[in-house]
Amino acid sequence: MTTQWLDLDTVPALPGLFMRAVLRRGITGKKLPDLGLRTQISIDPENLTAYRKVCGVVESSLLPPAYPHVLAFPLQLKLLTDKHFPFPLLGLVHLENSIQVLRPLAGLGPFSISVHVENLQPHDKGAVFSVITRLEDQLGLLWQGDSRILCRGVKLEGSPEAPLELPDVQLTERAHWHAPSDIGRRYARVAGDYNPIHLSALSAKLFGFPQAIAHGLWNKGRVLAELREQLPDSGYQVDVRFKKPLLLPGDVVLKSSADAASGQFTLTGTNDMPHLQGTWQPLDSSVQSPN
Repeated sequence: MTTQWLDLDTVPALPGLFMRAVLRRGITGKKLPDLGLRTQISIDPENLTAYRKVCGVVESSLLPPAYPHVLAFPLQLKLLTDKHFPFPLLGLVHLENSIQVLRPLAGLGPFSISVHVENLQPHDKGAVFSVITRLEDQLGLLWQGDSRILCRGVKLEGSPEAPLELPDVQLTERAHWHAPSDIGRRYARVAGDYNPIHLSALSAKLFGFPQAIAHGLWNKGRVLAELREQLPDSGYQVDVRFKKPLLLPGDVVLKSSADAASGQFTLTGTNDMPHLQGTWQPLDSSVQSPN
């Protein structure tokens, strides 16, 4: 599928897109659109500072490795609420997330940021697809993200792929922290993602949750803040699987393998409830080469 790119003059405004997401109901097809969106963007230093604070990231000359997802959120929302996108946004489930940091994430821009969807596959609970996000500068690709999203109720031909099992390795506790009841609202103010399941117990109950749940990308951003000493400035990939929701408020423990070029980590809560499982590893030279 060849992506048909639409270049936007500015970053999309969120209020109208939220309304479009609320009003959209029902599955309208089984084919992803070939539409891609891209625009120029510069980073707001105040927003970056707020992100570092809410995710526990220390001050640095480099951008936090999960921060480009925040920059891309308006584009992602516009694409996923486009009339040609076949699935309603409300109810989609973020299953997995992978980021590749090809070169050091330095400076405040301007950057080019783009999003498109691809790789629709059957899943035992419906269908999954990828939202691909790319951040580029004048030299080419800096960072790439792949968010694997589940839409329940879609029937596709074929058999679901079995998830890859991670090898057993020894993990030791690296950090623990408390996720307060308002962390969903605090992260939303930074990321712009006002999904009601993250905002309050009352709004989360409308979607079947007993309490508000922490945003998966907040969990990942907080984990990467703790793993900063194990990750290089660039040339690496971090993959996570989102497991059970983290109900707010809640306490979590981060465990990881020994310091090395590759490794594993887990984020667990009460009674060893798994919330997140992941790996880090170096990129090979072909992936790191500029476009």
